[in-house]
Amino acid sequence: MGDQVLKGEGDVSLKRAATRRKVLDGLVPVIASIGVFVAIAFLVSLLLYVVVTGAGRLTPTLITDYPSANPREAGMRSAILGSVFTVGLAGLICIPLSIATAVYLNEYAGNKWWSQVLRYNIANLAGVPSIVFGVVGLGFLVYGLGLGRSIIAGAFTLAILTLPYVTVVCVEALRAVPDDQRLGAYALGATTFEVVRYIVLPRAMPMMLTGGILGISRALGEAAPILVISGLLFIREDPTSLLSEFTVIPLQLYSWISRPQVAFQQLAAAGIIVLLAILLALNSLAIYLRQRFYRRLEAG
Repeated sequence: MGDQVLKGEGDVSLKRAATRRKVLDGLVPVIASIGVFVAIAFLVSLLLYVVVTGAGRLTPTLITDYPSANPREAGMRSAILGSVFTVGLAGLICIPLSIATAVYLNEYAGNKWWSQVLRYNIANLAGVPSIVFGVVGLGFLVYGLGLGRSIIAGAFTLAILTLPYVTVVCVEALRAVPDDQRLGAYALGATTFEVVRYIVLPRAMPMMLTGGILGISRALGEAAPILVISGLLFIREDPTSLLSEFTVIPLQLYSWISRPQVAFQQLAAAGIIVLLAILLALNSLAIYLRQRFYRRLEAG
């Protein structure tokens, strides 16, 4: 009799647990959908506000003119050139170093304890706030090496900032290459360098380039480290060398947004549209390069 009662109570508990699981299985997709809808609605409303506010100021003079105290005559030429020089040099420094570091860690270092420590440290550095890299760049590059508040100091700071992120992406790209392709090449007598050069890199390069371009996109939108390095500079001339003072697009936008005049708010919205267009162009380039490399691999 007692066993039947216990059995009945156990069946009721199982039914209740099954009911709770069904309810949770039904609620979780609904809650997730609501969260995604709210996030997308907020993003779309923000983009619409920026477009409506800044569309009237999207003129060629916004790109060709220098900053000015008069919002009707102000442009972002020096900021655009500063971003091109700084982020372009940062990419030239960061992407080759990231690929070389990833190749060494994944193909040469093996599973030694110090290589594992290096991997963990690189992964941790990818999550460090960008302002920390700005402070390090200010102390070591600007004052320590005497580079001053120059383009090269900003470029090295952005390169150090994006290096961990791009390295992590490159390591994952190398790990995605099947091991049987490596082993097949080794079985045919290929050296490690030949395996990396002809087998691993061609298959990992699409993802590596995508990670590199996304890292450049992140560097293009960074304001905190460059604010520490260069400050809010009012520059009305083009950079002539790597030691020239500079400003970048995010700092120019911050300078405009911080002013109370409505005309500067509209100017900042137009500048945001320009920055978004550049970022979309970089992302489109990443997609194009990835698809081109994939087609080349399939053709080969």
